[in-house]
Amino acid sequence: MHLPKGIGSGRLFLPSVSDTRALLPPIPSAAPLRSSFFFCYNPCSCIQVIIRHEVGVPGLKRALILLLFLLPAILMCLSCGSSNTTGTQTTTPKYRALVTNRVSAGSLSAGVYTVDAENDLRANVSPISAGNTPGMMVVTPNQAETVVFSGNGTLSSDNQLTIINNGTGSVAGHVNLPGMTESFVVSPDSSTVYVAVPTAPVVGQSALGIVEVIALNNAAVLGQVDIPSVHYLSIDNSGNRILGFSDNSDSVAVITPSNIEIPNAVAVTYVSGFDRPVQAFFSSDDSTAYVVNCGAECGGNTASVQQFSLIDNTLSSYVPACVPIPATNPVQCSSLAAGSFALLNGSTMYLAGSPPYVGGAPQQPCTGQTTAANSCGLLTIVDLSTMSVVNTAPIVITDGYHDRMALGPNGQLFIGAHTCTEIVPPVPPPTGAEVRGCLSIYNTLNTAVGSVPAGGVIIPPENGDVTGIQPITQRGDIGTMAQEVVYVIQGENVQGGSLYIYDDTIDALEYNPHDSSAPGRVYNFIGDFVDVKTVDF
Repeated sequence: MHLPKGIGSGRLFLPSVSDTRALLPPIPSAAPLRSSFFFCYNPCSCIQVIIRHEVGVPGLKRALILLLFLLPAILMCLSCGSSNTTGTQTTTPKYRALVTNRVSAGSLSAGVYTVDAENDLRANVSPISAGNTPGMMVVTPNQAETVVFSGNGTLSSDNQLTIINNGTGSVAGHVNLPGMTESFVVSPDSSTVYVAVPTAPVVGQSALGIVEVIALNNAAVLGQVDIPSVHYLSIDNSGNRILGFSDNSDSVAVITPSNIEIPNAVAVTYVSGFDRPVQAFFSSDDSTAYVVNCGAECGGNTASVQQFSLIDNTLSSYVPACVPIPATNPVQCSSLAAGSFALLNGSTMYLAGSPPYVGGAPQQPCTGQTTAANSCGLLTIVDLSTMSVVNTAPIVITDGYHDRMALGPNGQLFIGAHTCTEIVPPVPPPTGAEVRGCLSIYNTLNTAVGSVPAGGVIIPPENGDVTGIQPITQRGDIGTMAQEVVYVIQGENVQGGSLYIYDDTIDALEYNPHDSSAPGRVYNFIGDFVDVKTVDF
């Protein structure tokens, strides 16, 4: 059997802790668009916020009001000017990380900013304009271009796709999409981008949803294929097949890109028998897809990994995303099954998810963690060569809808979610107060890393959704800077997205020689950040 290659593709409430669910409409969805629609990641399990203060405390009100008044001035002061202050890179860096910022305040403009990823400094390079609220990015396989989406899900959303030339650091073109997107993939030859637009109108049809095809060399729309409610895309290694996944569907749309806009050619074939599929990975010869079924978390039955033949469009073996009962065939679960997002490393798949609430109550406790949170998620490790689960006990992580994951250079798995259980401390926070957000770090090594034992999990004390994760590799000898780090964008729906730098040799924020009081931060770099991508490594 050919093993797969490692290629795959919120708002914060301050409610009464007794019932946060009542604040959100019970609209079911496989994995809802975070910006274009406003509802929780499944109909019963919504964001839970535990606030360690009484609402209405005068001191808190004064602090919040002061923050709101001072923030624009702070942003102006920290962002204006181009003088060579300490902690700012004055020349174009050798290794760049691009960071999207969607806020404009004072002289700070929304755009794509550059960070010197070797020295963790803000580069003295003008931001690149990429729409009103630039967010999600995808770098082309040849690293020549970066595709950026701008949109906020409101009536004023520009829904703009911008193509940046990484060599010149300038805009090569842009396209206005017919709606929001949370998923776009680039062909292996870096010539074409395919964009899932689930709310795009279709002429002559009541159903909404298309995959739009755009040429990267001139930003021209080459065509489209109509797929109702298509939300996520995964492309194979050759670019000959794209799998489309729609909300509240148990079918997969198998797209043949070469047939799009060809008269009488079949561009899409629907295959049923899945369980709320959301993602896929492919064998090296593209004969087999390994499809992630979201299951109950997305309104279906059981989360699993399903083998799918792309030769004859048939389903074969599958494995539930749970800890199995030994010697059961078919496999029976000794733990809850969950899985909405996966990462592939060789033949090992890491699958994260959150069991849904039942009767308004969480199913998965935070066993083994000292926390005020009463709902957690699960990480399941699957060996695709044997289609079996590796871990023999549940691996507990944060809850929420997981949709970001990356493996750091030191074998630390960074797992991000949104709409998770937030533990927000009082203002000011007392010593030892719990802070909990949507980031989990799992130690894949057989040895301890920092305070995290082999196979252990740490929840860093930072609030907010995780919207971007980028490992930084090939750093040179740079003295006091950590050699193995991971950039994380976290804070959306709480304080706004911030860039954090984790030293994954200790699973903690790295030492900051430019400002020892602000570990893991880039000096003079403030905004509402969304995504981060490297373009030179």
